[in-house]
Amino acid sequence: MAEKPEIWTIRKVLDWTRGYLAEKGVENARLETEWLLSAALGLDRVGLYVNFDKPLNPEELAACRGLVARRAKREPLQYILGTQEFCGLDFAVTPAVLIPRHDTEVIVEEAHRRAPHVATVLDIGVGSGCIAVALARHLPHAQVWGVEQSPGALALAQRNVERHGARVTLFEGSLFEPFGDQRFDLIVSNPPYIPTADLEALQPEVREYEPRAALDGGADGLDFYRLIVPAAPAHLNPGGWLMVELGIGQAEAVLGMFARAGFSDCFTAQDPAGIDRVVGGRIG
Repeated sequence: MAEKPEIWTIRKVLDWTRGYLAEKGVENARLETEWLLSAALGLDRVGLYVNFDKPLNPEELAACRGLVARRAKREPLQYILGTQEFCGLDFAVTPAVLIPRHDTEVIVEEAHRRAPHVATVLDIGVGSGCIAVALARHLPHAQVWGVEQSPGALALAQRNVERHGARVTLFEGSLFEPFGDQRFDLIVSNPPYIPTADLEALQPEVREYEPRAALDGGADGLDFYRLIVPAAPAHLNPGGWLMVELGIGQAEAVLGMFARAGFSDCFTAQDPAGIDRVVGGRIG
């Protein structure tokens, strides 16, 4: 007599996948399992538990296995799902862009707190468009421009701009190149800031999947600040602000660049972990 095929319920798949992903070094394996199975089965997370004892058919099992196999190889969950939340907004993400981090929300919060009435904003290195779109949402009187040299990232950013109906205009190019002598009330940037030698020590999700060009800040991680900070005053209106995200231990060096470039009212702002995450200053 032929053996009955093994029955895999949602409960059984959840439990097995959680253990499997934990063995593969995935943090928060239970939560990530729920997200993966929700995506594979077209259910929300509550729906998983409502249907806990539902047997899965072969097609559903195959869909679950496909997503779990990708995550087991340490592909980021956000690339698998194709989305990431930032400042309360959902953004499409692909391997063409750095995954938006909640730490980066600090730059949006500081812009809203210190420069709530600005009319013109430039985001340098727009990536997914998360900062530019969030600023357009939080600064209701501002027109936002963004510049990005990666065609793939620029195309995705345009999708996110259209998705949110944001007042953002995007340009392909490097730094201030597309703007001539145009000036802005606020310039923001989250440039690459990881020292080249530190890239190999990053988690596999970052090291193997996220775009190196969005991570590598040169030998000491400060290459892009040396380009942005001295050039920014020529592109700021009197009283205009420059705000940049930075990495651990870089605040003192970047503050020195701000001072040498003639900025005043300089400040640092911390992320939720208490790490200096943003440096800013005002010109004129």
